[in-house]
Amino acid sequence: MTKSTTPKGKSVAEPVKPVDRLDYHALNAMLNLYNDEGKIQFEMDREAANQFFLQHVNQNTVYFHDLEEKLKYLVDNRYYEQEVLDLYDFEFAKSLFKRAYSFKFRFQSFLGAYKYYTSYTLKTFDGRRYLERFEDRVSMTALFLANGDQALAENLVDEIMSGRFQPATPTFLNAGKAQRGELVSCFLLRIEDNMESIGRAINSALQLSKRGGGVALLLSNLRESGAPIKHIENQSSGVIPVMKLLEDAFSYANQLGARQGAGAVYLNAHHPDIMSFLDTKRENADEKIRIKTLSLGVVIPDITFELAKRDDDMYLFSPYDVERVYGKPFGDVSVSELYAEMVEDPRIRKTKIRARHFFQTLAEIQFESGYPYIMYEDTVNAANPIEGRVNMSNLCSEILQVNTPSIYHDDLTYETVGEDISCNLGSLNIATAMDSPEFGKTVETAIRGLTAVAESTSIDSVPSIREGNNAAHAIGLGQMNLHGYLGREHIYYGSEEGLDFTNSYFAAVLYQALRASNRIARERGECFVNFENSDYADGSYFDRFDPTDFAPKTEKVAAIFDASTAVIPTVEQWAQLKADVMEHGIYNRYLQAVPPTGSISYINNSTSSIHPIASKVEIRKEGKIGRVYYPAPHMDNDNLEYFQDAYEIGHEKIIDTYAVATKYVDQGLSLTLFFKDTATTRDINRAQIYAWRKGIKTLYYIRMRQVALEGTEVEGCVSCML
Repeated sequence: MTKSTTPKGKSVAEPVKPVDRLDYHALNAMLNLYNDEGKIQFEMDREAANQFFLQHVNQNTVYFHDLEEKLKYLVDNRYYEQEVLDLYDFEFAKSLFKRAYSFKFRFQSFLGAYKYYTSYTLKTFDGRRYLERFEDRVSMTALFLANGDQALAENLVDEIMSGRFQPATPTFLNAGKAQRGELVSCFLLRIEDNMESIGRAINSALQLSKRGGGVALLLSNLRESGAPIKHIENQSSGVIPVMKLLEDAFSYANQLGARQGAGAVYLNAHHPDIMSFLDTKRENADEKIRIKTLSLGVVIPDITFELAKRDDDMYLFSPYDVERVYGKPFGDVSVSELYAEMVEDPRIRKTKIRARHFFQTLAEIQFESGYPYIMYEDTVNAANPIEGRVNMSNLCSEILQVNTPSIYHDDLTYETVGEDISCNLGSLNIATAMDSPEFGKTVETAIRGLTAVAESTSIDSVPSIREGNNAAHAIGLGQMNLHGYLGREHIYYGSEEGLDFTNSYFAAVLYQALRASNRIARERGECFVNFENSDYADGSYFDRFDPTDFAPKTEKVAAIFDASTAVIPTVEQWAQLKADVMEHGIYNRYLQAVPPTGSISYINNSTSSIHPIASKVEIRKEGKIGRVYYPAPHMDNDNLEYFQDAYEIGHEKIIDTYAVATKYVDQGLSLTLFFKDTATTRDINRAQIYAWRKGIKTLYYIRMRQVALEGTEVEGCVSCML
């Protein structure tokens, strides 16, 4: 098909000649059917991506004579921000777009192409035509994040176009657009035990949701149901009414209809409302308390597991009394350290339940709904290098940062602005990063790009978020495509070689991430606020590691790193980095977090995060098009045996893999556990305990394999489970 173009950028389509081919949807569906030789038809999916462009994208794209005409049209019509382009002369911008197009980029799967054009690319205001190709979106993202730094802009184009680095959805979706949401993936807010803080939190949830971010809130500080208010007994309604208010707020606010509002709430396991909190997710819960769309998370200290091991009762403590006794909110208190003392203190009201009953209920709710997420509180805080206490996580359970409370006047204005949390995320593709001609440059470019996200974000409507972001410059460099890479290299997920690679790879990333942040601190003469009281400042963070453990132990993994530019730090290099950081500091309070990487995995041709595939061919429901099929990246008919799915691999090998990576990640990792349809609540409890013993920081979803309905099996299909 050809196009003619009007001066104003409007496209005029010439008649399309009929093609003697199946449509792209039908071609994609053939991926899920074996051919006559019993082989998976990967070529059909690649042809589906090709036909998607021929049959749909090209026919619905607005074309321009040249880049100058295109940029003028997009700026004049309020699609692009003029301020971004003003940072560069036109010749450089032109060279950058040309640089992006020189990669001759092609989507590796139909779903990758479909996902990009439905969820990311710039469309006309009526939503019917496309104004960008992938290369355009990458170029505008690079121009925006580089903020006038031409070298950084070129490096970002190289890393994103090569598939080595992918900014998170909010950044890639919004960067450079005139009408956009924020670049930040999610936010974390703490709520204090007063009406002013509750009111502020609901308003903040609305403000952040309309800008496109998911929001998690800490409920542990709120007094329990029946607690006194102004010394009058049985007045507090507890946490559930606050949860209902928040759920309504999230359902109301969304980012111009592009992303639905999403929220999560976290509660300490020793809060008196914990059992009713869990009951809100029961399938048969009363509608008065049932929580349908809000995600739940439970913060569990070590003492809870120890009590269950002894089959003892566990005491639940009134946050109202704890704060009066200790002078700080319940969420900032270590329950494990003070448990015996609080049990004996008559000033603190308490109730008790059987610890094993708590864990049994937890497993039941997870079995029914997949919730709640779990944060292993003491494991998180033992690993936290920053002064302060981590008391919650986020919507995807990988953000683990300290926060501080805000204090309000009666009119809801701030007496003291505390520090709440922003998630500035992006991920490396492990397979392409390992192929990088300069691994260190790949990591540094990603760190600088994410730092730019933090620095270009200032949310004045929620001052505590702004304050925390400005003080911390916190980012979360993630990872994806571990299983895809291991399969490509003929390594089994969770095997000795798989764990060996994971260990050395994450050691290499940690080394380069710290070096990059140290370089930024030197350049700017600035560290994150309160660096001097961190474990980085006195060098104790570096002493946690034995550098001799970084190097590969197996022959195959050693050969892989010998052929890669990824540097495994030696004892001397680690010591030098320690000295550099102690002298000059680092710019980012937090550097790494491994998110679930949903949509960006598809457009980047990656397996999600660092967990195994859920099936060799994933089946997704995508809007009006219905079922779409996605093949595991790097899988072919010769390496299928290395692509066992997560249900076959089992939870222990997944936990083992995450435990190895966790040592090198200063925040958390979204860890989903997969169970076969024969699993029981006892199996879930065993997995929770195994994860705790292995040093896992958080658990995300629990996924149960669904059994195909009778009569729905399709002979010859690759993934037929419904």
